[in-house]
Amino acid sequence: MENAEESTDPRVRMWAPVGQAVALLLGPYAEVVLHDPDTDRILAIWNPMGSRAPGDPSLLGELDELDPSARDVFGPYEKLLGDGRRLSSVSAVLRGPDGKATAVLCVNLDRTPLERAAAVLSAFGAPTAPRPEPLFEQDWNERVQHIVGAYVRECGRPVERLTRADRLAVLARLDEAKVFAVRRATPVVAAALGVSRSTLYALLGELRAPRKDRTP
Repeated sequence: MENAEESTDPRVRMWAPVGQAVALLLGPYAEVVLHDPDTDRILAIWNPMGSRAPGDPSLLGELDELDPSARDVFGPYEKLLGDGRRLSSVSAVLRGPDGKATAVLCVNLDRTPLERAAAVLSAFGAPTAPRPEPLFEQDWNERVQHIVGAYVRECGRPVERLTRADRLAVLARLDEAKVFAVRRATPVVAAALGVSRSTLYALLGELRAPRKDRTP
């Protein structure tokens, strides 16, 4: 910020600590600007993103169609810099004891670092190729986790809240995937479903029983 401490304007002296605090917290990705709504000039600016300085035109065009008597805080709204950077901006109308607007405080946050971080996280978090099934053909433990996890995501309930019908549906998928052809699969499946082995055997018996003999 340029010469805020030296300004004789009482509005700058009053709001300088706020502008400095916000700029320090969000810097170097945000600028804070104090405007004079009567002269449409910049009173003070902290961490300027461009060449603007106190005394330059404010150009508060984004607030022209808003009713400052209706509310005092506007945004976040989008602004675009000449170099293509997108900003998220908020503006606050600052009033004196008589209720008259004496200044407008604007905070402009450069979204570029956030958008880059979001793109990186999205690239890491979203697989772009189908799962190579041949790599997992012999990994029956992986197959159990995959089938149970897929069902949990579909139904939107955690494992501990699955109903008997849910567990039967999962077991049907596991049986179709020939998981139970593996000798040591039963305890792994029981652990994945959060049930005892005896419960699992009972569910398997019900699943494999002729339809007419199943408990309704």
